[in-house]
Amino acid sequence: MLQIIQKRYWFFAFSLLIIIPGIVSLSLWGLPLAIDFTGGSKLEVGVYGADELSTSRITDLLDSQGFRDNVVQIADSEVIVIRTKSMDDTQKSDVILALEDEFDVNVELLSFESVGPVIGGEVASRAIQAVLIAAVGILVYISYAFRGVKKSFRYGVCAIFALFHDTIIVLGVASTFGRIFNWEIDALFLTALLTVIGFSVHDSIVVFDRIRENLLKYRRADYEEVVNLSVLQTVDRSINTQLTALFTLLALALFGGSSIFHFVVTMMIGLVSGTYSSLFNAAPILVVWEKREWQRWFGT
Repeated sequence: MLQIIQKRYWFFAFSLLIIIPGIVSLSLWGLPLAIDFTGGSKLEVGVYGADELSTSRITDLLDSQGFRDNVVQIADSEVIVIRTKSMDDTQKSDVILALEDEFDVNVELLSFESVGPVIGGEVASRAIQAVLIAAVGILVYISYAFRGVKKSFRYGVCAIFALFHDTIIVLGVASTFGRIFNWEIDALFLTALLTVIGFSVHDSIVVFDRIRENLLKYRRADYEEVVNLSVLQTVDRSINTQLTALFTLLALALFGGSSIFHFVVTMMIGLVSGTYSSLFNAAPILVVWEKREWQRWFGT
């Protein structure tokens, strides 16, 4: 029988190999928050047929209009996305007119949204609260659902470990991609993160439920052997389920358009992480806890 649990420290090491760069990125650069969280305005315009369309030229133009510390992106070669401090309708019209004068073309307004700093701060606070409430709810639910198993509280705690594993990976990737590709975290990212948490916990519960069944079936077997058998019995189901979702998300990433691309990529990364953490982190942590292996780590 394949010994997955026996190689648990290799899987833990692989997780750290993925998590540590993300933590470093978060420490150095933080999260690239969009106006949904920080407050400000986002202006998207089409500048069709312009010569020498460059971000530096547009940034200088915005500076002359009194909008400093802005972020300018050129998407699809002729679409300009401007993120800056809050602007009203009059200022928006002035910026569009300035763009038309600068590039001597007609500028089409594609979208405009503005979020106040108070609302943005409230969204960020609610996002953190949502993740914490979800974690507490999961802990309570799993502990109750597995109340017939000895030390059921451990199952809830291990599910939370897997949850935070996936959260840190998704946030680390978001920070890295924000630095490299100028991606930003908006409210849609929060939706993706909460969905990933749901998938991760679902996978963990499937594995834990099989462990519960096998503990009753093989009462005299070694705990590590029972957990390893349970993981082997669920690995095919977990991978097949996630592959089905990944194929759908891949199609959306390829053909769904730029508006949901970041959301879909975040979901894909989170689903892969969630499957891995449920099988190779959450279940092995149960064995580490049962055997109190940390006593060997610290020589106690």
